[in-house]
Amino acid sequence: MAKQNAFYAQSGGVTATINATACAVIETARKHRGKIGKVYAGRDGIIGALTEDLIDTSKDTPAAIRALRHTPGGAFGSCRYKLKGLEENRAQYERLIEVFKAHNIGYFLYNGGNDSADTSHKVSEVAQKLGYPLVCVGIPKTVDNDLAVTDCCPGFGSVAKYVATSMREAGYDVASMARTSTRVFILEVMGRHAGWITAACGLAADAESEAPHVLLFPEIAFDQDKFLARVEDMVRRHGYCAVGVSEGLRWPDGKFVSESGLRDAFGHAQLGGVAPLVAQLVKDKLKQKYHWAVADYLQRSARHIASRTDAAQSYAVGKAAVELAVRGRSGVMPVIVRKSQKPYKWAIGVADLKDVANKEKVMPRDYITEDGFHITAKCRQYLEPLVQGEDYPPYKNGLPAYVKLRNAAVPKKLNTPFKI
Repeated sequence: MAKQNAFYAQSGGVTATINATACAVIETARKHRGKIGKVYAGRDGIIGALTEDLIDTSKDTPAAIRALRHTPGGAFGSCRYKLKGLEENRAQYERLIEVFKAHNIGYFLYNGGNDSADTSHKVSEVAQKLGYPLVCVGIPKTVDNDLAVTDCCPGFGSVAKYVATSMREAGYDVASMARTSTRVFILEVMGRHAGWITAACGLAADAESEAPHVLLFPEIAFDQDKFLARVEDMVRRHGYCAVGVSEGLRWPDGKFVSESGLRDAFGHAQLGGVAPLVAQLVKDKLKQKYHWAVADYLQRSARHIASRTDAAQSYAVGKAAVELAVRGRSGVMPVIVRKSQKPYKWAIGVADLKDVANKEKVMPRDYITEDGFHITAKCRQYLEPLVQGEDYPPYKNGLPAYVKLRNAAVPKKLNTPFKI
């Protein structure tokens, strides 16, 4: 029997280090040629499998694959596409199995966050029900750091480093101009239900007088009056106030402050930008000059300032995923285990996908100060190791030198197009 091929795909919002995981998957699979034939990547995630739009990674050189380790974005394209249950849409799963059979795929490696873990879990269960031998391994990735079981999520450490650095630098800027210009600066960061990235902004402050002076977490209901009083006090005491706010900030009734009424492909509320709304409050109620910024895609694509810890962990989970797959471990996900704090040591563990899928890890209350406006020493202790070290990409003509793969298409074997 011919060696079975592996299918790898990237899902959800990409990160500065998801391609380091892809690099590890391909490099490790190439070392297991006795068990794995080729690694086929799904063009634009699981959509690539459904539409039989596969990429033959063997067409790219070892040097090109190695360069993925320091290249941001999703090298093969990602997607936000949620598979329904078997009873709701059996045709989707039958199509996946049809494509996998046609291309002799025996390994399914899906790299993503909460919804992607759910997809991996569903595919694992459905393959068993449909009688197709498929080893399914989820691979963790999310800037939100909200996956259950794993100590931290690949992709988060680099975002944390970026937002903390940006907040510190912006703080110096605003402090130097506050007497005659902007006195309140607001930085909006990602985080729908979990405030981990907002918390990372707090690393910028080594003293109470330093930015950020206020953090607004999705875990803490937004009290407009207390917030405005805090900002006013910080401006009075320090001359300016820097604020870090999560996109998922909520009112006491649970509604997002910035909810637009739209929904994304996963069914999540589409958030419309909380920073300008908070800034408007500052203007209307405090009459202070303000400026706001949204880190947006910049925070998750900033490979030039990636955390060395994050880059190493992102590679490690990809390597471990392949090693689990060739051992026949299905329905599992490699996770990061914190072995010690000082010195910081970590290792790779294994979790069942059913324990990760559709579960969110929010900020513990004791990571947030009693007043709800900053991080505690315990939170700082958790976060600091994740932003340690620099892992700069190579530079050419003064700019980062990234790689673009050939992404050569695998010839189609089926004559039955599938509509997404």
